[in-house]
Amino acid sequence: MLVRRTVFLGETLVQKGLISRSQLATGLEGHQKTGEFLGLTLIKLGLIKEEALYPALSEQLNIPYVMMKDVSIDTRVFEKVPARFACHYRFMPVKFNDNALTVALTDPLDIEILDDLRLLLGCDINAVLAGGQDIVDAIRRYYGVGAETIEKIMHAGKDIEEILLSRARTEDIEDVAEDASMIRFVNQILGQAVRDRATDIHIEPYEDELRVRYRVDGILYDIPIPQNIKYFRSAITSRIKIMAGLDIAEHRLPQDGRVKIKMGGEELDLRISILPTQFGESVDIRLLSGSMLYSLKRLGLSDFDLARLGRLIHKPHGIIFVTGPTGSGKTTTLYSCLSKINQKDKKIITIEDPIEYQLKGVTQVQIHPRIGLSFATGLRSMLRHDPDVMMVGEVRDFETVETTIRVALTGHLVFSTLHTNDAAGAITRLLDMGVEPYLVSSSVECFIAQRLVRLLCPECRVEKKPDKKVLKEFGIDRNPKDLVIYEGKGCEACKFSGYKGRTGIYEFLFMNEDIRDLVLRRASSDQIKNKALRSGMRTLRMDGWEKIKQGLTTMNEVIRVTKED
Repeated sequence: MLVRRTVFLGETLVQKGLISRSQLATGLEGHQKTGEFLGLTLIKLGLIKEEALYPALSEQLNIPYVMMKDVSIDTRVFEKVPARFACHYRFMPVKFNDNALTVALTDPLDIEILDDLRLLLGCDINAVLAGGQDIVDAIRRYYGVGAETIEKIMHAGKDIEEILLSRARTEDIEDVAEDASMIRFVNQILGQAVRDRATDIHIEPYEDELRVRYRVDGILYDIPIPQNIKYFRSAITSRIKIMAGLDIAEHRLPQDGRVKIKMGGEELDLRISILPTQFGESVDIRLLSGSMLYSLKRLGLSDFDLARLGRLIHKPHGIIFVTGPTGSGKTTTLYSCLSKINQKDKKIITIEDPIEYQLKGVTQVQIHPRIGLSFATGLRSMLRHDPDVMMVGEVRDFETVETTIRVALTGHLVFSTLHTNDAAGAITRLLDMGVEPYLVSSSVECFIAQRLVRLLCPECRVEKKPDKKVLKEFGIDRNPKDLVIYEGKGCEACKFSGYKGRTGIYEFLFMNEDIRDLVLRRASSDQIKNKALRSGMRTLRMDGWEKIKQGLTTMNEVIRVTKED
Protein backbone atom coordinates (compact mmCIF):
# COMPACT_ATOMS: atom_id res chain seq x y z
CA MET A 1 0.00 0.00 0.00
CA LEU A 2 1.35 3.43 -0.98
CA VAL A 3 1.73 5.95 1.83
CA ARG A 4 1.92 9.58 0.80
CA ARG A 5 3.94 10.79 3.81
CA THR A 6 6.91 8.51 2.99
CA VAL A 7 7.64 10.75 0.01
CA PHE A 8 9.83 13.59 1.22
CA LEU A 9 8.45 16.33 -0.98
CA GLY A 10 9.82 19.12 1.18
CA GLU A 11 13.41 17.96 0.79
CA THR A 12 12.99 17.76 -2.99
CA LEU A 13 11.66 21.33 -3.14
CA VAL A 14 14.55 22.60 -1.02
CA GLN A 15 17.12 20.77 -3.16
CA LYS A 16 15.64 22.29 -6.32
CA GLY A 17 15.81 25.75 -4.77
CA LEU A 18 12.04 26.23 -4.97
CA ILE A 19 11.69 26.95 -1.22
CA SER A 20 14.11 27.66 1.61
CA ARG A 21 14.64 25.63 4.79
CA SER A 22 12.76 28.21 6.84
CA GLN A 23 9.85 28.13 4.41
CA LEU A 24 9.77 24.35 4.62
CA ALA A 25 9.64 24.58 8.43
CA THR A 26 6.70 27.00 8.17
CA GLY A 27 4.93 24.67 5.73
CA LEU A 28 5.50 21.60 7.92
CA GLU A 29 4.08 23.46 10.91
CA GLY A 30 0.91 24.27 8.97
CA HIS A 31 0.79 20.73 7.55
CA GLN A 32 0.89 19.23 11.07
CA LYS A 33 -1.98 21.45 12.22
CA THR A 34 -4.32 20.67 9.31
CA GLY A 35 -3.16 17.21 8.23
CA GLU A 36 -3.59 18.21 4.60
CA PHE A 37 -1.13 17.54 1.81
CA LEU A 38 2.15 19.47 2.38
CA GLY A 39 2.19 20.82 -1.17
CA LEU A 40 -1.30 22.29 -0.73
CA THR A 41 -0.25 23.89 2.56
CA LEU A 42 2.76 25.50 0.87
CA ILE A 43 0.52 26.88 -1.90
CA LYS A 44 -2.02 28.28 0.59
CA LEU A 45 0.75 29.98 2.55
CA GLY A 46 2.02 31.57 -0.65
CA LEU A 47 5.41 29.91 -0.32
CA ILE A 48 5.28 28.29 -3.75
CA LYS A 49 3.13 28.45 -6.88
CA GLU A 50 1.25 25.53 -8.40
CA GLU A 51 3.22 25.66 -11.65
CA ALA A 52 6.47 25.22 -9.71
CA LEU A 53 5.23 22.62 -7.21
CA TYR A 54 3.56 20.05 -9.42
CA PRO A 55 6.39 19.36 -11.91
CA ALA A 56 8.69 18.71 -8.93
CA LEU A 57 6.04 16.49 -7.33
CA SER A 58 5.61 14.61 -10.62
CA GLU A 59 9.32 13.88 -10.72
CA GLN A 60 9.31 12.80 -7.07
CA LEU A 61 6.35 10.42 -7.46
CA ASN A 62 7.22 9.29 -10.98
CA ILE A 63 3.65 10.10 -12.02
CA PRO A 64 2.92 12.08 -15.23
CA TYR A 65 2.05 15.76 -14.78
CA VAL A 66 -0.42 17.37 -17.21
CA MET A 67 -1.34 21.00 -17.88
CA MET A 68 -5.10 20.87 -18.37
CA LYS A 69 -5.20 23.81 -20.76
CA ASP A 70 -2.91 21.86 -23.11
CA VAL A 71 -5.06 18.70 -23.04
CA SER A 72 -7.76 18.02 -25.63
CA ILE A 73 -10.46 15.83 -24.10
CA ASP A 74 -12.90 13.69 -26.10
CA THR A 75 -16.45 14.72 -25.17
CA ARG A 76 -17.44 11.02 -24.93
CA VAL A 77 -15.49 10.90 -21.67
CA PHE A 78 -18.11 13.15 -20.04
CA GLU A 79 -20.84 10.60 -20.79
CA LYS A 80 -18.94 8.25 -18.50
CA VAL A 81 -18.31 10.77 -15.69
CA PRO A 82 -21.17 12.93 -14.33
CA ALA A 83 -20.33 16.50 -13.35
CA ARG A 84 -21.40 15.90 -9.75
CA PHE A 85 -18.67 13.26 -9.32
CA ALA A 86 -15.98 15.47 -10.88
CA CYS A 87 -16.94 18.42 -8.66
CA HIS A 88 -17.28 16.40 -5.46
CA TYR A 89 -13.94 14.61 -5.75
CA ARG A 90 -12.15 17.51 -7.51
CA PHE A 91 -10.82 15.51 -10.46
CA MET A 92 -10.95 15.86 -14.23
CA PRO A 93 -11.45 12.89 -16.59
CA VAL A 94 -8.82 12.96 -19.32
CA LYS A 95 -9.40 9.86 -21.49
CA PHE A 96 -11.20 6.49 -21.50
CA ASN A 97 -9.64 3.45 -23.19
CA ASP A 98 -10.16 -0.30 -22.73
CA ASN A 99 -12.38 0.13 -19.65
CA ALA A 100 -9.71 2.29 -17.99
CA LEU A 101 -10.37 5.93 -17.15
CA THR A 102 -7.46 8.33 -16.79
CA VAL A 103 -8.21 11.09 -14.29
CA ALA A 104 -6.23 14.19 -13.25
CA LEU A 105 -5.92 14.72 -9.49
CA THR A 106 -3.96 17.04 -7.24
CA ASP A 107 -3.12 14.01 -5.06
CA PRO A 108 -2.89 10.87 -7.24
CA LEU A 109 -1.85 8.79 -4.20
CA ASP A 110 -5.18 9.30 -2.41
CA ILE A 111 -6.28 5.66 -2.28
CA GLU A 112 -9.74 6.46 -0.88
CA ILE A 113 -10.69 8.66 -3.83
CA LEU A 114 -9.33 6.17 -6.36
CA ASP A 115 -11.28 3.31 -4.73
CA ASP A 116 -14.47 5.40 -4.66
CA LEU A 117 -14.13 6.23 -8.34
CA ARG A 118 -13.57 2.58 -9.29
CA LEU A 119 -16.74 1.64 -7.41
CA LEU A 120 -18.89 4.53 -8.70
CA LEU A 121 -17.78 4.41 -12.33
CA GLY A 122 -17.28 0.65 -12.66
CA CYS A 123 -13.93 0.81 -14.43
CA ASP A 124 -10.20 0.85 -13.76
CA ILE A 125 -8.74 4.20 -12.74
CA ASN A 126 -5.34 5.57 -13.80
CA ALA A 127 -4.25 8.77 -12.07
CA VAL A 128 -2.12 11.61 -13.37
CA LEU A 129 -1.07 14.81 -11.59
CA ALA A 130 -2.54 18.26 -12.26
CA GLY A 131 -2.76 21.60 -10.47
CA GLY A 132 -5.81 22.29 -8.33
CA GLN A 133 -6.80 25.50 -10.11
CA ASP A 134 -6.16 23.81 -13.47
CA ILE A 135 -8.67 21.11 -12.54
CA VAL A 136 -11.29 23.61 -11.32
CA ASP A 137 -10.94 25.66 -14.54
CA ALA A 138 -11.18 22.51 -16.69
CA ILE A 139 -14.36 21.35 -14.92
CA ARG A 140 -15.90 24.73 -15.55
CA ARG A 141 -14.71 24.83 -19.18
CA TYR A 142 -15.93 21.37 -20.17
CA TYR A 143 -18.95 20.82 -17.93
CA GLY A 144 -20.08 24.44 -17.58
CA VAL A 145 -20.74 26.74 -14.62
CA GLY A 146 -23.02 25.06 -12.10
CA ALA A 147 -23.15 21.77 -14.05
CA GLU A 148 -23.26 19.62 -10.91
CA THR A 149 -26.17 21.68 -9.54
CA ILE A 150 -28.20 21.27 -12.74
CA GLU A 151 -27.46 17.53 -12.69
CA LYS A 152 -28.67 17.34 -9.12
CA ILE A 153 -31.97 18.99 -10.05
CA MET A 154 -32.36 16.72 -13.09
CA HIS A 155 -31.90 13.65 -10.89
CA ALA A 156 -34.18 14.91 -8.12
CA GLY A 157 -37.38 13.73 -9.80
CA LYS A 158 -38.54 17.13 -11.08
CA ASP A 159 -41.06 17.06 -13.89
CA ILE A 160 -38.88 18.59 -16.59
CA GLU A 161 -41.70 18.55 -19.14
CA GLU A 162 -43.63 21.02 -17.00
CA ILE A 163 -40.64 23.28 -16.57
CA LEU A 164 -39.76 23.17 -20.27
CA LEU A 165 -40.55 26.38 -22.19
CA SER A 166 -42.52 27.95 -19.32
CA ARG A 167 -45.53 25.64 -19.69
CA ALA A 168 -45.77 25.11 -15.95
CA ARG A 169 -48.08 27.15 -13.75
CA THR A 170 -46.56 30.18 -12.04
CA GLU A 171 -46.77 28.43 -8.65
CA ASP A 172 -44.81 25.44 -9.99
CA ILE A 173 -42.13 27.68 -11.46
CA GLU A 174 -41.90 29.59 -8.17
CA ASP A 175 -41.42 26.31 -6.29
CA VAL A 176 -38.52 25.37 -8.57
CA ALA A 177 -37.09 28.89 -8.33
CA GLU A 178 -37.09 28.66 -4.52
CA ASP A 179 -35.50 25.20 -4.55
CA ALA A 180 -32.15 25.22 -2.74
CA SER A 181 -30.39 23.80 -5.81
CA MET A 182 -31.75 26.54 -8.10
CA ILE A 183 -30.74 29.21 -5.57
CA ARG A 184 -27.28 27.67 -5.52
CA PHE A 185 -27.07 27.63 -9.32
CA VAL A 186 -27.94 31.34 -9.64
CA ASN A 187 -25.40 32.09 -6.91
CA GLN A 188 -22.79 30.13 -8.88
CA ILE A 189 -23.49 32.26 -11.97
CA LEU A 190 -23.11 35.42 -9.85
CA GLY A 191 -20.02 34.14 -8.05
CA GLN A 192 -18.23 33.24 -11.28
CA ALA A 193 -19.07 36.69 -12.67
CA VAL A 194 -17.43 38.32 -9.64
CA ARG A 195 -14.32 36.13 -10.01
CA ASP A 196 -14.11 36.99 -13.72
CA ARG A 197 -14.44 40.74 -12.93
CA ALA A 198 -17.64 41.00 -15.00
CA THR A 199 -19.68 44.20 -14.97
CA ASP A 200 -22.77 42.66 -16.58
CA ILE A 201 -24.41 39.24 -16.85
CA HIS A 202 -26.62 38.60 -19.89
CA ILE A 203 -29.03 35.64 -19.74
CA GLU A 204 -30.59 35.32 -23.19
CA PRO A 205 -33.24 32.77 -24.27
CA TYR A 206 -33.34 31.44 -27.84
CA GLU A 207 -35.47 28.81 -29.53
CA ASP A 208 -33.39 25.80 -28.51
CA GLU A 209 -30.84 27.16 -26.03
CA LEU A 210 -30.20 29.53 -23.15
CA ARG A 211 -27.11 31.68 -23.57
CA VAL A 212 -25.17 33.26 -20.69
CA ARG A 213 -22.56 35.93 -21.34
CA TYR A 214 -20.36 38.10 -19.12
CA ARG A 215 -19.11 41.57 -20.03
CA VAL A 216 -15.50 41.84 -18.87
CA ASP A 217 -13.50 45.02 -19.50
CA GLY A 218 -16.21 46.16 -21.91
CA ILE A 219 -16.16 43.00 -24.08
CA LEU A 220 -18.82 40.27 -24.06
CA TYR A 221 -17.73 36.64 -23.57
CA ASP A 222 -19.78 33.46 -23.71
CA ILE A 223 -19.41 31.37 -20.58
CA PRO A 224 -19.64 27.57 -20.67
CA ILE A 225 -22.91 26.29 -19.20
CA PRO A 226 -24.53 22.83 -19.15
CA GLN A 227 -26.83 22.10 -22.09
CA ASN A 228 -29.71 21.11 -19.80
CA ILE A 229 -29.89 24.67 -18.50
CA LYS A 230 -32.34 25.43 -21.33
CA TYR A 231 -35.03 23.49 -19.45
CA PHE A 232 -34.78 25.87 -16.50
CA ARG A 233 -34.94 29.23 -18.24
CA SER A 234 -38.19 30.18 -16.50
CA ALA A 235 -37.00 28.96 -13.11
CA ILE A 236 -33.75 30.94 -13.40
CA THR A 237 -35.60 34.12 -14.42
CA SER A 238 -38.11 33.64 -11.61
CA ARG A 239 -35.33 33.18 -9.05
CA ILE A 240 -33.74 36.46 -10.17
CA LYS A 241 -37.14 38.19 -10.06
CA ILE A 242 -37.72 36.92 -6.51
CA MET A 243 -34.31 38.29 -5.47
CA ALA A 244 -35.21 41.74 -6.88
CA GLY A 245 -38.80 41.74 -5.57
CA LEU A 246 -40.33 41.71 -9.07
CA ASP A 247 -43.61 40.15 -10.24
CA ILE A 248 -42.87 36.56 -11.30
CA ALA A 249 -46.36 36.21 -12.84
CA GLU A 250 -45.76 39.06 -15.30
CA HIS A 251 -44.10 37.87 -18.52
CA ARG A 252 -45.38 40.44 -21.03
CA LEU A 253 -43.89 43.71 -19.74
CA PRO A 254 -40.33 44.85 -19.00
CA GLN A 255 -39.43 45.05 -15.32
CA ASP A 256 -36.56 46.69 -13.46
CA GLY A 257 -35.33 46.13 -9.94
CA ARG A 258 -32.29 45.98 -7.74
CA VAL A 259 -30.98 43.95 -4.83
CA LYS A 260 -27.96 44.02 -2.54
CA ILE A 261 -26.02 40.82 -1.92
CA LYS A 262 -22.75 39.78 -0.31
CA MET A 263 -20.42 37.67 -2.42
CA GLY A 264 -16.93 36.65 -1.34
CA GLY A 265 -16.92 39.19 1.48
CA GLU A 266 -17.82 42.02 -0.91
CA GLU A 267 -21.14 43.86 -0.95
CA LEU A 268 -22.64 44.09 -4.44
CA ASP A 269 -25.53 46.15 -5.74
CA LEU A 270 -27.27 44.25 -8.56
CA ARG A 271 -29.30 46.27 -11.03
CA ILE A 272 -31.68 43.85 -12.74
CA SER A 273 -33.60 44.41 -15.98
CA ILE A 274 -36.12 41.93 -17.43
CA LEU A 275 -37.09 42.21 -21.11
CA PRO A 276 -39.77 39.99 -22.74
CA THR A 277 -38.63 38.38 -26.02
CA GLN A 278 -39.99 35.89 -28.55
CA PHE A 279 -38.58 32.87 -26.69
CA GLY A 280 -38.88 34.02 -23.09
CA GLU A 281 -37.55 36.77 -20.85
CA SER A 282 -34.06 38.14 -21.34
CA VAL A 283 -32.23 39.16 -18.17
CA ASP A 284 -29.46 41.71 -17.72
CA ILE A 285 -27.73 42.02 -14.35
CA ARG A 286 -25.41 44.98 -13.79
CA LEU A 287 -22.93 44.30 -10.98
CA LEU A 288 -22.00 47.40 -9.01
CA SER A 289 -19.50 47.24 -6.18
CA GLY A 290 -20.84 48.77 -2.98
CA SER A 291 -17.30 49.37 -1.73
CA MET A 292 -16.00 51.13 -4.84
CA LEU A 293 -13.67 54.05 -4.08
CA TYR A 294 -14.13 57.16 -6.20
CA SER A 295 -10.81 58.88 -6.68
CA LEU A 296 -9.79 61.27 -9.44
CA LYS A 297 -6.29 59.78 -9.39
CA ARG A 298 -7.68 56.35 -10.32
CA LEU A 299 -9.50 57.61 -13.44
CA GLY A 300 -6.38 57.50 -15.64
CA LEU A 301 -6.04 61.27 -16.04
CA SER A 302 -2.62 62.69 -16.83
CA ASP A 303 -1.09 64.99 -14.20
CA PHE A 304 -1.84 67.96 -16.47
CA ASP A 305 -5.51 67.01 -16.95
CA LEU A 306 -5.85 66.12 -13.27
CA ALA A 307 -4.72 69.61 -12.28
CA ARG A 308 -7.09 71.22 -14.80
CA LEU A 309 -10.04 69.14 -13.60
CA GLY A 310 -9.15 69.98 -9.99
CA ARG A 311 -9.46 73.69 -10.77
CA LEU A 312 -12.73 73.15 -12.65
CA ILE A 313 -14.57 71.34 -9.86
CA HIS A 314 -13.74 74.07 -7.35
CA LYS A 315 -15.38 76.81 -9.42
CA PRO A 316 -18.33 78.49 -7.66
CA HIS A 317 -20.73 78.20 -10.60
CA GLY A 318 -21.12 76.94 -14.17
CA ILE A 319 -21.73 73.60 -15.86
CA ILE A 320 -19.30 70.77 -16.49
CA PHE A 321 -20.59 68.31 -19.09
CA VAL A 322 -19.13 64.79 -19.38
CA THR A 323 -19.88 63.21 -22.75
CA GLY A 324 -19.57 59.77 -24.29
CA PRO A 325 -21.62 56.69 -25.17
CA THR A 326 -23.24 54.38 -22.64
CA GLY A 327 -20.66 52.46 -20.66
CA SER A 328 -17.83 54.95 -21.20
CA GLY A 329 -17.39 55.68 -17.48
CA LYS A 330 -19.22 59.03 -17.29
CA THR A 331 -20.97 58.24 -13.99
CA THR A 332 -17.72 57.12 -12.36
CA THR A 333 -16.07 60.40 -13.40
CA LEU A 334 -18.95 62.46 -12.02
CA TYR A 335 -19.00 60.56 -8.73
CA SER A 336 -15.23 60.98 -8.40
CA CYS A 337 -15.62 64.73 -8.87
CA LEU A 338 -18.39 64.89 -6.26
CA SER A 339 -16.37 62.78 -3.81
CA LYS A 340 -13.43 65.18 -4.17
CA ILE A 341 -15.50 68.26 -3.27
CA ASN A 342 -17.81 66.53 -0.79
CA GLN A 343 -17.13 68.49 2.38
CA LYS A 344 -19.18 69.54 5.40
CA ASP A 345 -19.45 73.13 4.21
CA LYS A 346 -21.06 72.14 0.89
CA LYS A 347 -24.61 71.00 0.18
CA ILE A 348 -24.58 68.55 -2.75
CA ILE A 349 -27.76 67.18 -4.35
CA THR A 350 -28.02 64.79 -7.30
CA ILE A 351 -30.96 63.68 -9.42
CA GLU A 352 -30.35 60.42 -11.25
CA ASP A 353 -31.94 57.60 -13.21
CA PRO A 354 -31.04 55.27 -11.66
CA ILE A 355 -28.94 55.96 -8.56
CA GLU A 356 -26.03 53.66 -9.31
CA TYR A 357 -24.00 54.15 -6.13
CA GLN A 358 -24.68 55.71 -2.76
CA LEU A 359 -22.44 58.61 -1.79
CA LYS A 360 -22.27 59.36 1.92
CA GLY A 361 -22.99 63.00 2.64
CA VAL A 362 -24.68 63.57 -0.72
CA THR A 363 -28.47 63.90 -1.10
CA GLN A 364 -29.47 61.67 -4.01
CA VAL A 365 -32.86 61.74 -5.73
CA GLN A 366 -34.27 59.02 -8.02
CA ILE A 367 -36.56 60.25 -10.79
CA HIS A 368 -40.03 58.69 -11.24
CA PRO A 369 -41.55 59.88 -14.55
CA ARG A 370 -44.76 57.87 -13.98
CA ILE A 371 -45.65 60.07 -11.02
CA GLY A 372 -44.37 63.29 -12.57
CA LEU A 373 -40.90 63.44 -10.98
CA SER A 374 -38.68 64.14 -13.99
CA PHE A 375 -35.23 65.69 -14.18
CA ALA A 376 -36.72 69.13 -14.86
CA THR A 377 -39.33 69.06 -12.07
CA GLY A 378 -36.83 67.58 -9.64
CA LEU A 379 -34.30 70.30 -10.42
CA ARG A 380 -36.78 73.07 -9.62
CA SER A 381 -37.59 71.47 -6.25
CA MET A 382 -33.92 70.88 -5.46
CA LEU A 383 -33.23 74.64 -5.76
CA ARG A 384 -35.42 75.22 -2.70
CA HIS A 385 -32.99 73.08 -0.66
CA ASP A 386 -30.20 75.66 -0.91
CA PRO A 387 -27.60 73.50 -2.73
CA ASP A 388 -24.05 74.55 -3.57
CA VAL A 389 -23.41 71.77 -6.08
CA MET A 390 -25.90 69.79 -8.16
CA MET A 391 -25.59 66.82 -10.46
CA VAL A 392 -28.11 66.00 -13.19
CA GLY A 393 -27.72 62.38 -14.31
CA GLU A 394 -28.41 63.21 -17.96
CA VAL A 395 -29.93 66.05 -19.99
CA ARG A 396 -32.29 64.38 -22.44
CA ASP A 397 -34.67 67.14 -23.53
CA PHE A 398 -35.01 70.90 -23.91
CA GLU A 399 -36.84 71.44 -20.61
CA THR A 400 -34.14 69.64 -18.61
CA VAL A 401 -31.18 71.32 -20.29
CA GLU A 402 -32.76 74.79 -20.09
CA THR A 403 -33.50 74.32 -16.38
CA THR A 404 -29.96 73.02 -15.81
CA ILE A 405 -28.44 76.06 -17.52
CA ARG A 406 -30.59 78.51 -15.59
CA VAL A 407 -29.58 76.77 -12.34
CA ALA A 408 -25.92 77.31 -13.25
CA LEU A 409 -26.57 80.97 -14.11
CA THR A 410 -28.08 81.55 -10.65
CA GLY A 411 -24.76 80.70 -8.97
CA HIS A 412 -24.57 76.92 -8.71
CA LEU A 413 -21.95 74.46 -9.89
CA VAL A 414 -23.67 71.77 -11.96
CA PHE A 415 -22.38 68.44 -13.30
CA SER A 416 -24.23 66.55 -16.04
CA THR A 417 -23.79 64.16 -18.98
CA LEU A 418 -24.58 64.09 -22.68
CA HIS A 419 -24.44 61.26 -25.20
CA THR A 420 -22.16 62.58 -27.95
CA ASN A 421 -19.08 61.22 -29.72
CA ASP A 422 -16.73 64.05 -28.83
CA ALA A 423 -16.57 67.25 -26.83
CA ALA A 424 -17.25 69.62 -29.74
CA GLY A 425 -20.31 67.59 -30.74
CA ALA A 426 -21.85 68.31 -27.33
CA ILE A 427 -22.12 72.00 -28.18
CA THR A 428 -24.02 71.40 -31.39
CA ARG A 429 -26.21 68.85 -29.58
CA LEU A 430 -27.29 71.51 -27.08
CA LEU A 431 -28.04 73.96 -29.89
CA ASP A 432 -30.01 71.29 -31.78
CA MET A 433 -32.07 70.73 -28.62
CA GLY A 434 -33.21 74.35 -28.87
CA VAL A 435 -30.93 76.05 -26.35
CA GLU A 436 -29.98 79.62 -27.26
CA PRO A 437 -26.27 80.03 -28.07
CA TYR A 438 -25.84 82.84 -25.50
CA LEU A 439 -27.04 80.51 -22.73
CA VAL A 440 -24.50 77.84 -23.70
CA SER A 441 -21.60 80.28 -23.97
CA SER A 442 -22.39 82.00 -20.66
CA SER A 443 -23.07 78.90 -18.52
CA VAL A 444 -20.83 76.03 -19.64
CA GLU A 445 -17.25 75.91 -18.31
CA CYS A 446 -16.01 72.72 -19.98
CA PHE A 447 -17.00 69.68 -22.04
CA ILE A 448 -15.12 66.46 -21.20
CA ALA A 449 -15.37 63.56 -23.66
CA GLN A 450 -14.17 60.18 -22.47
CA ARG A 451 -13.81 56.51 -23.37
CA LEU A 452 -12.56 53.42 -21.58
CA VAL A 453 -9.66 51.41 -22.99
CA ARG A 454 -8.48 48.01 -21.79
CA LEU A 455 -5.19 47.86 -19.94
CA LEU A 456 -2.51 45.42 -20.99
CA CYS A 457 -2.11 42.44 -18.67
CA PRO A 458 1.10 43.01 -16.67
CA GLU A 459 1.73 39.24 -16.51
CA CYS A 460 2.01 38.67 -20.28
CA ARG A 461 2.89 42.09 -21.71
CA VAL A 462 5.63 41.86 -24.37
CA GLU A 463 7.28 44.34 -26.71
CA LYS A 464 5.95 44.57 -30.24
CA LYS A 465 7.18 46.19 -33.43
CA PRO A 466 4.75 48.98 -34.48
CA ASP A 467 2.66 48.35 -37.58
CA LYS A 468 3.17 51.12 -40.16
CA LYS A 469 -0.47 51.02 -41.28
CA VAL A 470 -1.69 51.35 -37.69
CA LEU A 471 0.78 54.18 -37.02
CA LYS A 472 -0.83 56.10 -39.89
CA GLU A 473 -4.12 55.98 -37.98
CA PHE A 474 -2.38 58.24 -35.45
CA GLY A 475 -0.96 60.53 -38.14
CA ILE A 476 2.55 59.08 -37.91
CA ASP A 477 4.25 58.32 -41.23
CA ARG A 478 7.31 56.52 -39.87
CA ASN A 479 8.32 54.72 -36.75
CA PRO A 480 9.63 57.27 -34.20
CA LYS A 481 13.04 56.54 -32.72
CA ASP A 482 13.06 54.95 -29.27
CA LEU A 483 9.34 54.17 -29.52
CA VAL A 484 8.49 51.00 -27.59
CA ILE A 485 4.97 49.61 -27.72
CA TYR A 486 3.52 46.45 -26.23
CA GLU A 487 0.88 43.79 -26.75
CA GLY A 488 -0.58 41.11 -24.50
CA LYS A 489 0.20 37.51 -25.43
CA GLY A 490 -2.61 36.16 -23.24
CA CYS A 491 -2.23 34.12 -20.07
CA GLU A 492 -4.28 32.54 -17.30
CA ALA A 493 -4.25 35.77 -15.27
CA CYS A 494 -6.15 37.64 -18.03
CA LYS A 495 -8.19 34.67 -19.32
CA PHE A 496 -5.96 34.69 -22.43
CA SER A 497 -7.33 38.04 -23.61
CA GLY A 498 -4.06 39.99 -23.18
CA TYR A 499 -5.92 42.67 -21.20
CA LYS A 500 -6.79 43.10 -17.54
CA GLY A 501 -8.68 46.13 -16.23
CA ARG A 502 -9.56 49.43 -17.89
CA THR A 503 -8.59 53.09 -17.73
CA GLY A 504 -9.96 56.27 -19.24
CA ILE A 505 -8.84 58.47 -22.10
CA TYR A 506 -10.07 62.07 -22.13
CA GLU A 507 -10.68 65.14 -24.26
CA PHE A 508 -11.09 68.52 -22.50
CA LEU A 509 -12.77 71.37 -24.42
CA PHE A 510 -12.64 74.56 -22.34
CA MET A 511 -14.97 77.43 -23.15
CA ASN A 512 -12.49 80.24 -23.83
CA GLU A 513 -13.37 83.48 -25.60
CA ASP A 514 -12.66 82.09 -29.08
CA ILE A 515 -14.92 79.07 -28.52
CA ARG A 516 -17.68 81.22 -27.02
CA ASP A 517 -17.56 83.45 -30.09
CA LEU A 518 -17.97 80.41 -32.38
CA VAL A 519 -20.90 79.17 -30.29
CA LEU A 520 -22.65 82.55 -30.59
CA ARG A 521 -22.20 82.34 -34.37
CA ARG A 522 -23.62 78.77 -34.37
CA ALA A 523 -20.43 77.38 -35.94
CA SER A 524 -20.26 73.69 -36.84
CA SER A 525 -18.69 71.14 -34.51
CA ASP A 526 -15.75 70.76 -36.93
CA GLN A 527 -15.02 74.50 -36.77
CA ILE A 528 -15.22 74.45 -32.98
CA LYS A 529 -12.97 71.39 -32.79
CA ASN A 530 -10.34 72.89 -35.09
CA LYS A 531 -10.27 76.10 -33.05
CA ALA A 532 -9.96 74.08 -29.82
CA LEU A 533 -7.07 72.08 -31.29
CA ARG A 534 -5.24 75.29 -32.16
CA SER A 535 -5.83 76.37 -28.56
CA GLY A 536 -4.10 73.24 -27.25
CA MET A 537 -6.92 70.71 -26.87
CA ARG A 538 -5.79 67.08 -26.92
CA THR A 539 -8.25 64.69 -28.59
CA LEU A 540 -9.28 61.27 -27.31
CA ARG A 541 -6.91 59.60 -29.74
CA MET A 542 -4.05 61.88 -28.72
CA ASP A 543 -4.58 61.00 -25.08
CA GLY A 544 -4.81 57.35 -26.07
CA TRP A 545 -1.45 57.66 -27.87
CA GLU A 546 0.14 58.85 -24.62
CA LYS A 547 -1.15 55.75 -22.86
CA ILE A 548 0.23 53.59 -25.68
CA LYS A 549 3.68 55.15 -25.24
CA GLN A 550 3.44 54.51 -21.49
CA GLY A 551 2.87 50.80 -22.21
CA LEU A 552 -0.61 50.84 -20.69
CA THR A 553 -2.66 49.80 -23.74
CA THR A 554 -2.39 49.00 -27.45
CA MET A 555 -2.89 50.97 -30.67
CA ASN A 556 -5.70 48.67 -31.79
CA GLU A 557 -7.51 49.19 -28.49
CA VAL A 558 -7.39 52.99 -28.79
CA ILE A 559 -8.55 52.80 -32.43
CA ARG A 560 -11.42 50.53 -31.36
CA VAL A 561 -12.94 53.08 -28.98
CA THR A 562 -12.22 56.32 -30.84
CA LYS A 563 -13.37 57.61 -34.16
CA GLU A 564 -10.83 59.01 -36.62
CA ASP A 565 -9.71 62.45 -35.51
